Amino acid sequence: MIHTRIRPFNTRKTYPEQKLDNDLAQAVVARGTYVFLRGQCPQDLDTAANVGVGDPAAQAHKVMQNIRQLIAECGAKMEHITKLVVYLTDIRHREPVYRVMGEYIRGVHPVCTGLVVVALARPEWLVEIDATAVIPE
Repeated sequence: MIHTRIRPFNTRKTYPEQKLDNDLAQAVVARGTYVFLRGQCPQDLDTAANVGVGDPAAQAHKVMQNIRQLIAECGAKMEHITKLVVYLTDIRHREPVYRVMGEYIRGVHPVCTGLVVVALARPEWLVEIDATAVIPE
């Protein structure tokens, strides 16, 4: 791993009652150039068109695709991600969103915080994720 991941774990073991498979860590130690992304929503980066209205998994795919694209545009890689913050408008969307997110962070082990919020900037958005990455020295 590029950064030092403290106590890496997989959500299969910590949340056995949920059908999740996310590689996360309790802490990450990183040195280098920081990349801070604004919260990514299920919106096309070029056209601002909403994607996956009513479908939390489809929205999560678009959000993570946006993160992957922006990370690359910044000169970083997905394995440079150190922290994710997930905002959901409904706790029932947690499993589908986290399942999708897990596909994009397999083997990365970032720290992650999840929150349920009253609303996001647009009523049709069900998920928003912001990311921090560190490009190694």
